[in-house]
This record gives sequence, structure tokens and C-alpha cells, in this order.
Amino acid sequence: MIIFENRTSHYRAKTQNEKSHRNLSAMSSAAANGSHVLVYPILRSGHVIPLLDLTHRLLTRGLTVTVLVTQNEVTLLQPLISTHSSCSLKPFVIPVPETPLSTPFSPIEAMKAMREHHEAALIQWFKSQATVTPPVVAIISDFMLEWTHDLAARVGVKRIVFSPSGACDRSFSFALWKDPPKKDDPNDNDDSSPTSFPKLPNSPIYPWWQLPPFHRNGKEGDPSWERWRNINLADRASWSRDLEHLKRELGHDRVWAVGPLLPDRNSNDAVFNRGGTSSLPHQHVMLWLDSREDNSVVYVSFWSRVTLTSAQIEVLTAALEQSRVQFIFCAREPREKNGREDSGAVSDGFEERGVGPAACDTKSPSGGRVLDSLRVELGAGRAGCRAVMLTWPMGADQYTNAKLVVEQAGAGVRVGEGTRMIPDPTELARLLVRSLEGSNGSERVRAREISRAAMEAVAQGGSSDKDLDELVNRLNEVSK
Repeated sequence: MIIFENRTSHYRAKTQNEKSHRNLSAMSSAAANGSHVLVYPILRSGHVIPLLDLTHRLLTRGLTVTVLVTQNEVTLLQPLISTHSSCSLKPFVIPVPETPLSTPFSPIEAMKAMREHHEAALIQWFKSQATVTPPVVAIISDFMLEWTHDLAARVGVKRIVFSPSGACDRSFSFALWKDPPKKDDPNDNDDSSPTSFPKLPNSPIYPWWQLPPFHRNGKEGDPSWERWRNINLADRASWSRDLEHLKRELGHDRVWAVGPLLPDRNSNDAVFNRGGTSSLPHQHVMLWLDSREDNSVVYVSFWSRVTLTSAQIEVLTAALEQSRVQFIFCAREPREKNGREDSGAVSDGFEERGVGPAACDTKSPSGGRVLDSLRVELGAGRAGCRAVMLTWPMGADQYTNAKLVVEQAGAGVRVGEGTRMIPDPTELARLLVRSLEGSNGSERVRAREISRAAMEAVAQGGSSDKDLDELVNRLNEVSK
């Protein structure tokens, strides 16, 4: 994940009396060891889970953190509430918006609704914190909440941008929206034409259809298109090789690469309670995994917002049955057919049903290979599990992630791409068997190298550990 500061964020002006009041309060308050920040997530699993992981690290480094949630998401905070004192962690619970968000999910409408329902409450909250110690010095908000840049300036604090994706995807988004690529012929219906990004590291090339749908389907001047562009470019005004490119693009070095922020593997509570409850008993899943040989189980999982089509489900289930590998298959429940595609259902022959924890596949040594769409909430776990990835991207940042893993890092094998490239079940079965047999020699070596580098980064003194310390130090300097 990437965290960076809004370049045009403002420090809050403090009067001499306010400073004196805070200094006196600090001497009498044991909780005021560090600055106070407001964490404002988007309440979608791929965004909120890593941001809460970051919140835990900030709390352990002495910051006071207020986390904004609605009543529906309070349970996500329970693992943090049970670990940290109420003086350090402060839930800020606001009502669930009366107007339901659009269905199917529209990011633009969701962000608009969040502003309409949250902004007034946030301004009132900041006013109530004017003389509270420790002082609120920053908003750490999801990159999609670009309007919090203006909010931070209005209340006189820093805005820190949080991106659950890595530097590669952020650099791609900046390049895409800074100089939007266009087709040579706007009337050309060929959506496979290559689109290059020569200014990015490794100069990646994508077929037109793999660009974000907001870019492809809209056009310059349309309100939704311009809003989405502003969301991405507003963050450029904000506080690896890709990381160095991102720093140059932003024009400052206030960029912190953090992660993978994995839960404590020695704590079942930290692992199993992360991200909410599971409808499958954790102990049951772990007992089954631990009864298998090492590197013998395939974990199949896709983006939490993706409902697989009938064709995709048929291929996956057929391949798993043909291969006879042991597996855990996580699939979203089917929904009614819509105008674009149908939703597939897993056949009754697949025994266990329910929502299982994504952490299970990396906690047990039996987990050998991963077939997934490379969504961000799974990416951190994959980096630490030493597994070769069989990639099948479905949308969002998954195409850039897949290109990074397969073509640039050499730690994965591409097996499918959305609904455009659905693999042959026999070929997919062969790849599943081959991966567990250890035939993917070079990919296996690279996966282990990346895993080792990731673990070194989050260890004490590693690059992620140092970046977190630097972020906390900068936040503490603001309040002085």
C-alpha cells in the first residue's frame, strides 16, 4: 500500500492560548504520547481492511486514532478495540445514510453520498476537537475521497492519502488521467488496440478494453468522467522503481510504501477476526488444512465484488474436478441476471458453503498455489505466502497487478482475463497439477524471493518499518 501527503495541505494555525492549553493538558494526560489523526476509510473490504491494519500500526507507535465508521461496520473495529485502550482508539460512529447507495455499485455515486452524509458531521467533529489533547493534525483518508483534501484545508489539518494499491497502480492511474490516451479513430470499435504508457517504468502496454471502464466508456467533459479524473488527479496534489517514479511524479518525497501489513501469524484472534466474521468455523478450515501435506492445496479466490459468470464457474469447477487437486474455492453468492452478464452458481457437489477467511490459505503450510484475480485485499497475503500465482484478473487494478506479477516480477502464470479470455478447463487443470508438482521452477524461485523481501520489509529495521516510523515522526512534528 502507498501513503502520501497532500502537497497543498495546510497546517492548522494555533493561537498562543491554544498552545498553552495543550501543553498543560499534555502533562496531565497519559494518552497524549503522540499526535491525533482521523482515519476515514471507504467501507469496502479491499479498502477498509488494509487501512485498519495501518491503524493498528499507528496505535502501536503511540498515536491517538479516531476511526470513522457507520453502525454497520463497528464490528470491524472489535479486534482493535480489544487490543488498544479507549484513550488511544476512538470510534467515530455516524448514522448509515438514509439514501441507499446505488445498485449495482457505482463508485462515483458512493463517493457523492459519503460527502453528502458525512461532511457536516466531520466539520462539527473537528470543531469539538479544537481544545482536545492530543491535537488532531491530519486526516488519513482513502484515495477515492478526494474531497477530503478541501475538507482538510478548511479545518486546517494535513490530508494524508491512503491507497491500498501499490506504487505501480498509483503511477498508472496518474499517467492515465494526467494525459488520457485516446484512440486514433474514435469510431473504431476494435477495443483490443494496444495502448502504451512510455513514461511509466517498463513502458507497459495494455489492450484498450483493459483500461478502467470510467475512462473507456466516458468522454472528456462528461460530469462523471471529469469527477473520476479529479478523484485521481487531486491525489497528485497530495503529502522500488515504481516508488521512485511515484515520488518524481508527485514532486516530493513524502511518500511511504508500507506493507504487507499482515496480522500476527502466532495469534489466531488477529488472523481470524480481521475483516469481520466468517460463516465457516475457522477451526474447521484450519484443521482441514493442517491435515494436508505441505504445498498441496490450491486456494481459489476472486475480488469480493465480482460475481463469476456461469461460463467462468463451469470452467473453474470442471478444471478443479479434472485436476483432482485439493482446494479451497471462495466464490461470491450468485445474483440475478443483469443486462450484461449472468451470475454462476457453484454446483452442489462442492461440499462446504459460506464465507471463509482469506488468511487461512497463508497461515497453513499446506497452502501451495493461489488462483485469484489479484485484488488488493489479497495482494498483501500473497506477497507473504511464497505461492506461485495463477492470475485471472477481472477489473479495477487487477490488470496492472497481473502484469506486474507475471511479466515484470516473474512470480506468476496468466490463466485468464475477465470474460474475454476464459481458459480451457483441461488446460487449467493441467496448470493446477503442474503448479503443485513444482514444475513452475522460475516462478517458484521468484515467489520465494518476493516473499523473503516482503518479510524483510516489515521486520524491524526494514523499509516498511522505517517508512512507518518516518510517517509517525512527521505527524508528531506537526503538533509541535
